[in-house]
Order: sequence, then structure tokens, then C-alpha cells
Amino acid sequence: MIKKFFFIIFSFFFLIPNLFAEEAMSLKKQNWSFEGIFGRYDNSTLQRGLQIYQEVCSACHGMKRLRFRELRDLGFTDGQIKIYAETFEILDGPNELGEMFLRPGEPSDTFVSPYKNKEEAKAAFGGAYPPDLSLLTKAIKNGPNYIYSLLTGYEESPPKGFELTDGLYYNPYYDGKVIAMPPPLYDNAIEYIDGTNASLDQLSYDIVHFLNWAAEPKLQKRKSLGLKVLLFLIVLTLLLYVTMKEIWSRIEK
Repeated sequence: MIKKFFFIIFSFFFLIPNLFAEEAMSLKKQNWSFEGIFGRYDNSTLQRGLQIYQEVCSACHGMKRLRFRELRDLGFTDGQIKIYAETFEILDGPNELGEMFLRPGEPSDTFVSPYKNKEEAKAAFGGAYPPDLSLLTKAIKNGPNYIYSLLTGYEESPPKGFELTDGLYYNPYYDGKVIAMPPPLYDNAIEYIDGTNASLDQLSYDIVHFLNWAAEPKLQKRKSLGLKVLLFLIVLTLLLYVTMKEIWSRIEK
């Protein structure tokens, strides 16, 4: 009886978690520069990711939680950000006549959605709502690796015996392995401004890097502050130890 009990406990804590771990291991894991306690974003990668978002992703997806002024973190100057923001039209108002109007974007504005509202977006995609990308990497478990795997995981034809409805695509990394979104990226989908080879892997890596920054733009400052606090606590602990040791040495005398 005791042996059975321990076998059940062992299975629950070791075998079952390993089944889920095996599924997670199937993702294409990348060495993201922003991971770990010393993780940092790479500005060149972020700028390429922004280019991908602007030329590919923004046609269907918005980023309503990201403001233009935050592009300072990517190395852009205030002047460049102002010029970039002005390329967008922002619905504002009402004015003194009670009417809504369009104006050029400002650095304080958020990225513009391609649709006026959620209903319009659904109508354009046959009832499916294209998600906002602002927090996507944080909303999905193991977000960066999952999104990278999804973007690079499209297959031209499904395995033998797998039935695929017209208008749908086979992707083993998507839930159910069938996805309505066509492959958004492919080799040379865009021409990088900096001349980097725009392979599918590179495009996918860069856009995921950008999306993770969009979801957590203050990551570097947070980690830097955390390290400073940790260093302070270590120094404080050593000082307290030395002080207490000196105090007790005097008491013992």
C-alpha cells in the first residue's frame, strides 16, 4: 500500500510535469538578448522589428498601449519621433462645433489601429478579431518562443491524412494545428533599411524582439534597478555583519 502511495506521488510530481515539459520543448527556443538578470534589448534589432511592424503587421494589428514617444528607447531622437508620428492621422475631438476631426499624430499619441472599432475589424476578417499586439508576448505562456515558432512553423502541405479546409493553413505550433492567418512573413518579405538579410528566421526574430519590448519597454531600467538594490542589500548585510561582530567582541571582553 505504501509503495503504491509513493508511486502515485512520484507520478504526479515527476512524470506528469515531464509530459508538459516535453510539449514546451517542442518550441523553437532562441537565445533572446533580453532574457536573464543582465538581459538587454538590442536597438538595431528593435529598429528592424519596428520596420516589420510598420510594413507588415500594422495592416491588420494595432498597438494601442504603445506611444510614439517611447521610440526614444530604440535610439530615435525627438525630432525623428515627431516626424514619424505625423505620418499617422489621429481621430480627435469633438471641436467647438461638436464634430470629430482628423489631425497629424503627436509623440504623446498611441500607435494607430488599422480599424475604427472592434466590429469593423471582425467584419474584415470574417468574424475573427485580429488581436492587439501591445502585450502579446506577455499574454501567451513562453510568448517569445511561441510566437517565433508560429511565424516560422507554417508548412506548405499538412501531413498525409490530415484534412485541411480551403482558406486555412497548417501550422503545428498553433492550437489545433490549423490557423486562418496566412503566413505573414517569408524570405525577403521586406527590404531592411540597414541592409540585413531578410530571411524568415531573421524577420521572425526581429519582430518578436520588438513585440517583447512593446510589452515591457522598461525592462532594462527595471533590471538595472533590481541589480542596484541587490548590490545595496549585499553591502548593507556585510556592514551589519561587521558591526555586530565588533559589538559582540566587546561584550565578550
